[in-house]
Amino acid sequence: MKKICVVTGSRAEYGLLKPLIEAILNEKKWKLQLVVTGMHLSPEFGLTYNKVKQDFRIDKKVEMLLSSDTTEGVVKSMGIGLIGFADALKELHPDLIVILGDRFEILAVSQTALIYKIPVAHINGGEITEGAYDDSIRNAITKMSHLHFASTEIYRARIIQMGENPKHVFNVGALSIDNIKNLHLLSKSEVEKRLQIKFKKYNYLVTYHPVTLNDVNTLQEFKQLIAVIDIQEDSFFIFTKSNADNGGREINNLIDEYVLTHPHKSCVFASLGELMYLSTMQYMSGVVGNSSSGIVEAPALLIPTINIGDRQKGRIQSKSIINCTTDKEAIENAFKKIKSDSFRHILKKNKNPYGSGNTAINIVKKLKAIDWNDLIPKKFYDINFHK
Repeated sequence: MKKICVVTGSRAEYGLLKPLIEAILNEKKWKLQLVVTGMHLSPEFGLTYNKVKQDFRIDKKVEMLLSSDTTEGVVKSMGIGLIGFADALKELHPDLIVILGDRFEILAVSQTALIYKIPVAHINGGEITEGAYDDSIRNAITKMSHLHFASTEIYRARIIQMGENPKHVFNVGALSIDNIKNLHLLSKSEVEKRLQIKFKKYNYLVTYHPVTLNDVNTLQEFKQLIAVIDIQEDSFFIFTKSNADNGGREINNLIDEYVLTHPHKSCVFASLGELMYLSTMQYMSGVVGNSSSGIVEAPALLIPTINIGDRQKGRIQSKSIINCTTDKEAIENAFKKIKSDSFRHILKKNKNPYGSGNTAINIVKKLKAIDWNDLIPKKFYDINFHK
């Protein structure tokens, strides 16, 4: 029986991976191994491993996240992660590791797997996010991985351009679309009841993460957004907290302060979980901030997005996304545009470039068709040579 180890380090990533984890678990010839790490194990970020534990058996917990969001804290967390994954992978000894995305926790997994000579299947490679060091991390993970599951054909082409063999690179669409397609989303009244809120005329889901690559003051940029939120009339704002990148805790502290003093127009959650997050999103006037969910999931639900700054710059986008800079005037104009009749009309014809679902099933089919023993060592695929 082949052992497939899935590693997850954050609430958002787990929400994407869940349908794939279920599909792997249902395969009789495979044994699922599940490892949780990073923000899942942090009280500051909601101890979201408890949610994972409700859904699946957890085989290993790898503690690595220091209570610090400085640059030094992130680098030291990566070092601790390497030590933890060295022990975990030695004990689990999987035949294949499945990872998603571009966070520093996942980089630590990839590095460990490389030395242990364990093949890696990487999801969501080939993407570009110019405003975060995640961009470089994602590319590094690609070069340490052996199977690649991209969410668009353009992303697949970029992975091949990096020297990966086309027969091991697949366009399967975005996993998040599976959740939208398969989950029974809650009614508006049920969302209000569970969140203990009352929607207003305009309602927004806000997630803002640090911009880690450019030399910018993320907290000052986020304060510009808060200033615009403060003047929005007849509006309610649902904040989900920032991630563990350097600067994330400062953003979360400011969110807590704002919600404490503005309970009539805002609330905050460390994590909503995939069902509540998507159920809430479907009733929003817009998604606001710089999260990838505004780029991928929101368009699939025909919900517009105000995408602020450069963190998501470079991702393929639908016409439902309003891009703006981080200054107050630009953000304020974006809020005006999102309410306009002309822009709302665009949503009716919007097309999401990230597929139509069944991604988890497609990934499993590809995994079943490939000989995992033939993945290591891998050779550089030279595009010019193969023309």
